[in-house]
Amino acid sequence: LYANKTTVETDFDADATYASNFLLRGSTVIEGNAIYRVSAIGMQTEEGKGVAITQEGSNEETPLNKQLAQLGKWISTASFIIASLIVVGRLAFYAISGGFSTGVGFIEIAEFILASIMIAVTLIVVAVPEGLPMSVTVSLALSMRRMLKEKNLVRKLHACETMGAATVICTDKTGTLTKNQMTVMDTDIYGSDEDLELVKLNMAVNSSAEVFEEDGKISAIGNPTEAALLKWLYQNGVEYSSCRDAANIVEQMPFSTETKYMQTTAVIGETKVRFIKGAPEIVLEMCDSIAGSQTKDHIHETLAEYQSKAMRTLGFACQKIDDGCNSEVVFLGVVGIADPIREDVREAIETCKNKAGVRVIIVTGDTPGTANEIGRQIGLINSDEAITITGTDFASMSDEDAKELLKNPDFKIISGARPADKARLVTLLQANGEVVAVTGDGTNDAPALSKAQVGLSMGDGTSRAKEASDITIIDNSFSSINKAIMWGRSLYLNIQRFIIFQM
Repeated sequence: LYANKTTVETDFDADATYASNFLLRGSTVIEGNAIYRVSAIGMQTEEGKGVAITQEGSNEETPLNKQLAQLGKWISTASFIIASLIVVGRLAFYAISGGFSTGVGFIEIAEFILASIMIAVTLIVVAVPEGLPMSVTVSLALSMRRMLKEKNLVRKLHACETMGAATVICTDKTGTLTKNQMTVMDTDIYGSDEDLELVKLNMAVNSSAEVFEEDGKISAIGNPTEAALLKWLYQNGVEYSSCRDAANIVEQMPFSTETKYMQTTAVIGETKVRFIKGAPEIVLEMCDSIAGSQTKDHIHETLAEYQSKAMRTLGFACQKIDDGCNSEVVFLGVVGIADPIREDVREAIETCKNKAGVRVIIVTGDTPGTANEIGRQIGLINSDEAITITGTDFASMSDEDAKELLKNPDFKIISGARPADKARLVTLLQANGEVVAVTGDGTNDAPALSKAQVGLSMGDGTSRAKEASDITIIDNSFSSINKAIMWGRSLYLNIQRFIIFQM
């Protein structure tokens, strides 16, 4: 996660999860400098608070334990009542039949009373289903094996049944609903094929990232946005390394938050070219013309369209330099980059809501625009009645007001949420009587994962998220959660049938 920090209030990011002048423990400063004041250390830091919440765990009993405890009370009460009635009934019948007459000795009366008590005690003992604990354990173990075949690694046995009782799933966005891989989603390049080749050279030469293939998977080192561009080149059959080798880099100015663009001057063949890429609005102002005689209005419309789809936009420009004479700086086009949703998520969400009857809430640290767009893409938001709020607004609400809000079925998304906000959401849903499952893959999801009745971590998630979870989704697929719900409900029916058989 990359974030720009500043002490200039006019440059503060209103949608940021943490204030733009607030630095978190564990952050790595990539560039720039600052004098900062330490306001918290150890367990008082944001990371420390998250660890503390994770260690607290959940005090909520699982639905199975609650129902077994209720069943135990019912059996005990019923058996004691029936046993008492049997003793009283036998004594009444004995008295009516003349058993307490003067001719009957004390020994005979005592034997009859003792026999009645023994029958009552026997009834109480027999009424307890001794095989129930063993059958529940065996059922949980068998269900655990079945769920493993469906890519659900059960870390805590009770989660097998509890997953089937879940009524709400609180899901993170990045790495859970999305692939956590920045990808070029759309391009709008102007001019001729030569201009397109200049854009590709810009992506390859004017970059500090590296990509490589490992075990059939493309991995990247460096800035995720630049890596997305290099992956796009790779997918379009362009060897970016060959382009770099063919270019003699004369000068390079790295990207900075002040300039909002990066430029590299390189000699390619006999031509000296200055490549520029960065924020489209900034790059466009630096240009003298636009390739293909395109208009600025069209560019602004394209940018608005990309940004409405929660895409990060980049603009590209170049300038040819011949014998010290500078030609025009030409704007070549824009690309839209985003973290794409997983292929099976939309269908899985539909199945979860409509067939399983489980409510889904997105709780993420991303900006409202990004979170709401993802909600629309996966079909969670399909009307204007959907309620979405920010983590800041949620934190400022009282518990009573928040509980009332969470009862509304139109409540869908919390954006800009901090770890404590996620954990509080889970606790308040539980206070409303919901059985909560939480999915996540990051360290910031660990507090919520530990508070939920069922925590589901992703297979490629952080170790802290996995330790705090009850089930690990090995294939990172949201559809595997639906299978876990199915097996959990099947397990509940099996236990129910065994209890009926025992009774």
